[in-house]
Parts: sequence; structure tokens; C-alpha cells
Amino acid sequence: MKEIFENIPVIPFEGKDSDNPLAFKYYDADRVILGKKMSEHLPFAMAWWHNLCAAGTDMFGRDTADKSFGAEKGTMEHAKAKVDAGFEFMKKLGIKYFCFHDVDLVPEADDIKETNRRLDEISDYILEKMKGTDIKCLWGTANMFGNPRFMNGAGSTNSVDVYAFAAKKKKKALDLTVKLGGRGYVFWGGREGYETLLNTDVKFEQENIAKLMHMAVDYGRSIGFTGDFYIEPKPKEPMKHQYDFDAATAIGFLRQYGLDKDFKLNIEANHATLAGHTFQHDLRISAINGMLGSIDANQGDTLLGWDTDEFPFNVYEATMCMYEVLKNGGLTGGFNFDSKNRRPSYTEEDMFYAYILGMDTFALGLIKAAELIEDGRLDRFVEQKYSSWNSELGKKIRNNETTLEELFRYAEEMGAPELPGSGRQEYLEGIVNNILFK
Repeated sequence: MKEIFENIPVIPFEGKDSDNPLAFKYYDADRVILGKKMSEHLPFAMAWWHNLCAAGTDMFGRDTADKSFGAEKGTMEHAKAKVDAGFEFMKKLGIKYFCFHDVDLVPEADDIKETNRRLDEISDYILEKMKGTDIKCLWGTANMFGNPRFMNGAGSTNSVDVYAFAAKKKKKALDLTVKLGGRGYVFWGGREGYETLLNTDVKFEQENIAKLMHMAVDYGRSIGFTGDFYIEPKPKEPMKHQYDFDAATAIGFLRQYGLDKDFKLNIEANHATLAGHTFQHDLRISAINGMLGSIDANQGDTLLGWDTDEFPFNVYEATMCMYEVLKNGGLTGGFNFDSKNRRPSYTEEDMFYAYILGMDTFALGLIKAAELIEDGRLDRFVEQKYSSWNSELGKKIRNNETTLEELFRYAEEMGAPELPGSGRQEYLEGIVNNILFK
């Protein structure tokens, strides 16, 4: 078969001194860090929708990039051409995983039966392409936000017919995920929320979302899906308020409705910042609750208030991300580049430059996060900060062996306590800079 990206070679690792734009400077798949190969720490995935479908359209202008890959758009020939392009792309970059929505794979027909027939055809084709490779599916999902029928959500819709239609799409997407060996299945509630409370029954909608999730879990387990289900938090856009606002909100929802044994979180950097948090914050909140599952690797623009899905280049942020991941013992999922080229970056070379940038950024973040952990000063400081809790009283409080009355008496005898020890934030930030730039 003729190569689609015939002017692009297999991307080598050449090290940080290389000036070859089609080479990795930091991502060395076989380099061992903290006892594991870099490729094991960083199971990267290609996002089917951005890389093979998004062509630069925005609300002010049409496509700038040609993503036809030599076939007529809107046809099954084009769907297969995207498969060919995707697998060639992943092989040349050494990417082992891909993620998809159902309608990324095929053009959606007016009749869902025809759409599902097309999905069966294309998934058979993908399975053939997977043979003889080590490329796998990281996770799948169903697009239940793009079609006008989902204007009021899928699980949160006011229409029982739309709800049933969403269930049918969910079932098919789960079938495809299992068929392609996916490690996870994602719920992204793109329109599960509201624009105004004047016409919204929040309790009713959230209960129905939970019911759909329970049905999906029951069905997935019945067909042999053993992976994790994920919620991907996002506070807004397209809805003014979405029910999966941030990590803490999503965790509370899962526990309230008894879904926490099957679900973890898929944390996206740009979504965390839209919620007013750092990427590291939502990762930490997920991790301490045992729910850090997978990551959408991208970043936003601090000057813009929407989801820009830029390829990550902020090494400080990537380092803090990998610090949380390493402290968590890794991920059950992986690092999906839910990122898209900027509209003026429209060539095939730009597709590769973007992934090289993202993979190198997280590789350097991994290297530096490991150095922070091996250095040990951050851990030692945190341990010292809370050292008073190793006292007899501290242990009694932590072990639930005291009462408010006992603490009252202790405080009365003590008088005014001394100031807590200094938090030394600037000192600690200096350590991070020292590690980053040495």
C-alpha cells in the first residue's frame, strides 16, 4: 500500500542537541526511569477525532487542513483512508494506542441501523490493521453531544425517546470498545448540564444520568468488559454549567449514586483550568480518592476562556502532572492527546511536529518528576510540616481516640499556640526550578 505520509520517516530519538524537527529530543521509549521504560510510564494515545477528523474549522471559518487522505469525505472509502492514515501515523511515531468516538470512525447515517452497519465494517477493518502490530485501543466512547437531538443532553435529556436513542449508541460504542480490546470506556457529558435553572429539574436529570451509567456498567460487564469506566470532568462549554464540573464534583456524583466501584476519572488539563484549578489539583484530588484513571494530555491558553485543546508544551505543568502520576503508581489508562493543531498549522508535517512536541514535553516532565522524587526535599518538607501530628495527642486525634471536651481541656491548659511552622513556598518553588533547569 502506498504511504499516505510518504515524506515523513519513522521518527527517531536523537537527543536534546538534535536540530532535526522530525526527531524526538527527550522521548526515548526504552530509557528506564524509576525501574520502568519510558514507554511504560507514558502509554500515549492518538485521538481519532482531532488528528484524523479536525481540519481547522472554527465558528469564523472553514477548513484549512486537508484530512481527506485521498478519498471523498463522507464515504466509507474515506473512513478506511482515515484508518490507513492513523495506523501509519502511529507506527511512525511509536504510539501504541488510539481513542475514538463512534462517529469519528464513520459518517453518521440518518438511520442508526445503517450507522451501526458501517461501524461493524470499519471495526473489522481496524482489527485487520491491528494484526501484526502492538497498537491497541485505549478507550472508546459515543458522541452524544454533536447531533441536534442531544441539545438538552443524552442522559439528562427531557425526551425519553432521545434517552433510549442514547442508550442504543452507548451499547454499540461499548460493543466496539470490547471488540477492539479497549482498556477503558469514557463518559464525557458534553451537554449533560443546563443553561438556566428556570427550566431545569437538576435532581431528575442527575438521577437519569446515573441510571444510564448503571445500565452501561451492567451491559459492559455482561459482554466481558473488565476495564474501567471513566468520567471526564468539565465545568462548562458547550453548556453553561455541566454536572461533571471538576474532579471533586464527579467523585461526589459517583459515590452518591453507587458508581464509584466501576468508575475512575479521565482528567483533561484544559478542563481543569476551565474549572479554576490547576491540572495538578484535579490529578491530586482524583489520586487521593483512588480514582485517577487516565489523562487527556493537552493545555489551554491562560488568555482565553475556552477549551483550546492545544498540544502541551508547558514543561512545568507536565512535570507536576508526572509527579502526581508517579506518586499514584501510574495509571490504569494512558495519555491521550486530546489536542489539535492550531488552525494555521495545516500541513501533514504539522501533524507530526505537534505530536513530537507533546510526547517530548511529557517525556521531559517524566524525567524531571522522577528527579524531584529522587531528590527527596519536597517529601521531607511535607513530612516535617505535619510532624506535630506524631505527638501523643496527634495520634489520638488521627485514631479517633479523643473528644471535643478533651481537646478543650488541652487547649485551655496550653494557652495560645505558637504559629505553625513556615510553609516555605518560595523555597520549595526554588527547588522545583533547580531540578527543572540544572
